[in-house]
Amino acid sequence: MRRTRLFWIPASLLVALLPSLALAQGWSIPKPGPGLMPNPVMGKALFANHCAGCHGGDLKGSEKGPPLLHKIYEPSHHADAAFQLAVANGVRAHHWKFGDMAPVKGVTPDDVAHVTAYVRAEQRKVGIQ
Repeated sequence: MRRTRLFWIPASLLVALLPSLALAQGWSIPKPGPGLMPNPVMGKALFANHCAGCHGGDLKGSEKGPPLLHKIYEPSHHADAAFQLAVANGVRAHHWKFGDMAPVKGVTPDDVAHVTAYVRAEQRKVGIQ
């Protein structure tokens, strides 16, 4: 029990510091338009077009990319801003051995908000909170 609690302290701190870390890299966190209501249905279609090739049509990953239906991507470990940063700037491989993720061209912050809403809804269905 104590070991689990010790994990959450640094993980929570990292999530809280994510915006500061992004700024330290010279990045600004892309933000969806004001008043946008992220729509999981729209997100599902956008995911199919832009993300499924690597993350799998069922969000369970592929030989090219990791599963998003995994505890590593729960909101307390990868906040929604992490999805915005990943799409805008790419990601260095750090949890998996799939290689680096390149930025995803032509996907707007609004699109990412819709995709994130879809991913979060699917995560909740499998018990990832």
